[in-house]
Amino acid sequence: MILSEEQKAEIAAHTRRYNELKAAGQEHAPRALPAPTARDAASIDADTVIHRETIPSGWYWTTRLNRGDTLRIVNTSGTSTVSLLAWNSADTTERLNHADTIKVQWAARLQKGRVLLSDMGRALLGITEDSSAAHDAVVGGSTAATNVAKYGDGNFRNTRDNFILAAAKLGLDRRDVHPCVSFFAPVAIDADGKFVWSEQRRQQGDFVDLRAEMELLVALSNCPHPLDPAKTYPQASVEIVRYRAAAPAADDLCRTATAEAARAYQNNALYLGEALEGAVR
Repeated sequence: MILSEEQKAEIAAHTRRYNELKAAGQEHAPRALPAPTARDAASIDADTVIHRETIPSGWYWTTRLNRGDTLRIVNTSGTSTVSLLAWNSADTTERLNHADTIKVQWAARLQKGRVLLSDMGRALLGITEDSSAAHDAVVGGSTAATNVAKYGDGNFRNTRDNFILAAAKLGLDRRDVHPCVSFFAPVAIDADGKFVWSEQRRQQGDFVDLRAEMELLVALSNCPHPLDPAKTYPQASVEIVRYRAAAPAADDLCRTATAEAARAYQNNALYLGEALEGAVR
């Protein structure tokens, strides 16, 4: 596509305005986000574990999370990508909004301290621990077409079809399948605006902890990412650990790292009929 000079000028003006707003938002961020969690840190107390399960390569998993439950996803082999969808279980028209998750927090990088937001401006999941910080909130999951393009003809499961099946299991349907986020997908954007895959950022034993900030329905899909350069379909399972986390403190990182996240939790409090002061539980 060849752009006119007028179109180029318009794009440049929008880019400048975006960068101005981004700088203003980040300037007022009250807390810097920490480095990734060490893989041998953040052990889980056995007494808090509610459930453990393994998701085989190519398969999906669904669950209901109570508020305060935390889901740890472990990249057991180091070669898996796990995509996620989430809905408010009390009103499934409220769902994960990956675009708002990016733009409201002024960052496409998902890491410890970030929040997964709904399309109602509320916090669905807080990232409370993360050893990777190599996740994708932009590209999305695999489809039958991307699998054929990469692996050729064959019975290769994909994320889109997995989520349609998962939605049905949760009492939802195809129209409830929305854009996902994908963990352990080391996607970055280079200086030319192109997506690049950085395999060295994905390691065996990486994990991410997601704390439910309201009652949720969750679907996970363990399928290779469409940008993963591997030529063969991986046979790599992931481990899921659901456990009961301690109540958030007043200075909880997810709730205080940015002004935008603080407002999301205020929206949660209003929705749940709770006081706006202190930690919301």
